[in-house]
Amino acid sequence: MDDHACYQLLREIRWADGVQCPHCNHLETKKAGFHNTHSNRQRYECCNCGKRFDDLTDTVFAGSKKPLKTWLVCLYLMGLNLSNLQIAKELEMAEKTAQEMTTVLRQGIVKKSLISSLMAWLRPMKPT
Repeated sequence: MDDHACYQLLREIRWADGVQCPHCNHLETKKAGFHNTHSNRQRYECCNCGKRFDDLTDTVFAGSKKPLKTWLVCLYLMGLNLSNLQIAKELEMAEKTAQEMTTVLRQGIVKKSLISSLMAWLRPMKPT
């Protein structure tokens, strides 16, 4: 999987219902080129608040020095129930780095799961 495919997969998952501004949640956005150092990382501008953001804004991947590909492979290996030591060996990194990455990914998954559960609970019940 190359960088282009990784960003394409991220966009398909993250923006499944259309690109949404992470600052004001507005759905009207326009593409604003690509990131200076990551040529596959799409930038956007919100048509409501005017703020700019990109594919990684407000994700667990934002601000990381590790490439998106490394994060996605790490997530895949976690799904195979590999230990941090095994993940570190597969990704050719220190075990401490693998542990930090898996911790960040688990926290992100738990946070998203909690938010989804809370939103489902807060939705009004549909009459039958």
